[in-house]
Amino acid sequence: MRRRIAISVVASSLTLSLTGCGVLGATGESSDASPTKGNDITVGLLLPETANTRYDKFDYPIIKERVAVLTKNQGEVRYANADADANKQASQMQQMIDEQVDVILLDAVDAHAIAGGVEKAKEAGIPVIAYDRLAEGPIDAYISFDNELVGEVQGRSLIDALGSEIDSSDKIVMMNGSPTDPNAKQFKQGALSELSGKVTIAQSFDTKDWKPENAEANMAEAIQKIGKDNIVAVYSANDGMAGGVIKAMEAAGVTELPPITGQDAELAGVQRIVSGEQYMSVYKSYPQEAEAAAEMAVAKVQSRDIQFDALARDRVDSPTHKGIPAQLVSVVALTRENIKDTVVADGIHKVSDICTAEYKEACAAIGLR
Repeated sequence: MRRRIAISVVASSLTLSLTGCGVLGATGESSDASPTKGNDITVGLLLPETANTRYDKFDYPIIKERVAVLTKNQGEVRYANADADANKQASQMQQMIDEQVDVILLDAVDAHAIAGGVEKAKEAGIPVIAYDRLAEGPIDAYISFDNELVGEVQGRSLIDALGSEIDSSDKIVMMNGSPTDPNAKQFKQGALSELSGKVTIAQSFDTKDWKPENAEANMAEAIQKIGKDNIVAVYSANDGMAGGVIKAMEAAGVTELPPITGQDAELAGVQRIVSGEQYMSVYKSYPQEAEAAAEMAVAKVQSRDIQFDALARDRVDSPTHKGIPAQLVSVVALTRENIKDTVVADGIHKVSDICTAEYKEACAAIGLR
């Protein structure tokens, strides 16, 4: 049986209540702590792309709902998605600055390119909280997952999958994320810390815009250079790219797929794990991240300093600023063994959505009903 890897970030002693009562007994009600801003606040939400289904399916609706709860339905979330276009996101951010939103939650397409927009927001007196990706510039706080740990979990899972017969000459391919995403660099660093010296990284790609079709093309190139029978495993930084990797391998005539990693626990990725096409994904609790981001944004606008500080007790550094208040959220390796205990138990996916006709037999084989 494959070993389950479950690693949590113990980043602070803070116990968060994300479903009702706020933090450390704070209620989030406007009557507490004499906030300088009332409940009629506007939260600007800038998300990076739609290729990853999580942003429209989880992040936006969860943040919108939590802001509504925290502001007694008086607060508004103004949402824009950049479709992986950094210039488009810069325009969207400028529009939110012009419209004088009260706070901006920013998930950057290009963490470096958006720094000027963050500076403009600062000059306009609008706090910017980096969400999921650490943007450059004078951001006020950051909330995400421990990204190096994500890569470590992926790398360790590949080593675990290869088992005791692993040899340092075994060839793997690394399909890393977009070079404009600082998270991708951290995932890569974490993975390399586990893989280096234990296997040979025969080919490594930084995949433009995280697009599955780009990963598919990269993998086809790797197969041509290495040979389809000489690749023992593939490190894929997320589930979408894992799908592209699998397409390329199947097109090359690979009938027995090697272990392939992923991230995000997308429905298609979970189904591939059920069927055995994909070895694992990294499950990150988007509800926890999104709800905490909403709480952080509202606390910042309403000058609830104690609540805000409790939500951001960690510190991180960006290339431009040091000691940024942050919250890092836990991650879990998702394999066939723990689908029911993670994404199903947390309401991310229903068994009926996972176990469609194509996957019903595979679901039954692992007791997923």
